[in-house]
Amino acid sequence: MQSFVGYLGKAAINSTKSMQGTFSLSFQIIWRIFDKYTYSGPPFNVLINQIYFTAVQILPLFLTVSVVIGSLLVSMILNILKEFGLSDYLGHIIMGFVVTELSPFLTVLLIALRSSAAMNTEIATMKLNKELHALEAFHIDVISYLFLPRVLSGVISVVLLSGIFSIIVLASGFVSSKIIFGMSLEAYANLLLKSAAISDMIILLIKCSTFGFFITIIPIRSGLNVSEELTSIPVAVLNGMVKVFNAIVIIEVLTLIARSF
Repeated sequence: MQSFVGYLGKAAINSTKSMQGTFSLSFQIIWRIFDKYTYSGPPFNVLINQIYFTAVQILPLFLTVSVVIGSLLVSMILNILKEFGLSDYLGHIIMGFVVTELSPFLTVLLIALRSSAAMNTEIATMKLNKELHALEAFHIDVISYLFLPRVLSGVISVVLLSGIFSIIVLASGFVSSKIIFGMSLEAYANLLLKSAAISDMIILLIKCSTFGFFITIIPIRSGLNVSEELTSIPVAVLNGMVKVFNAIVIIEVLTLIARSF
């Protein structure tokens, strides 16, 4: 019993220290967002490259997944609405669930699976090889040069790709509503406009930005926690990905609570 309590106490202390370190790094990065040096010179070049690696390279796979999943889900939802005579709720379902909930969730999952683990491994390897110390020795701000561009690229990528996913879903919704309900484009557009709320769009933008921030800051922080042993890299990556998915779930729950008010 005593050993179990000691284990819980040690786990709580480690979790608290980890959260403190993550929030400390987050505040440093947020502070540098307002630094004009971030948007010129080497940091800006790193930002452009990171956006390319995170958002552009994934486009073929992302578009394929968006079309397949979006079309299937929208068709299933519209068929269910028709079966139960709930066609009046079509706009609310598409805008309130598919666009504001499903689009950012699937987008952040795809980016996290592809980019978060790679970023975690990259930072861990750089620390293990003393590359971070080498940058500091040359008086290069590691946060502005390495960390901030990656965090900004995560935020920008999640926002843009979520928007692309939403557009594809809306287009699929029109095709499905045309086939199932015989709905015209004008009627479909009016239905969506009536169902769209500005507050939902604001929450959606905040949620996508928060997703992008934490699926990059957490892997960076996990990569910095590696020890001097090479075997610590996969452990850091695994722990980082678990924390990333926990963060995604927590953010999703918090936004659902915010929307309920």
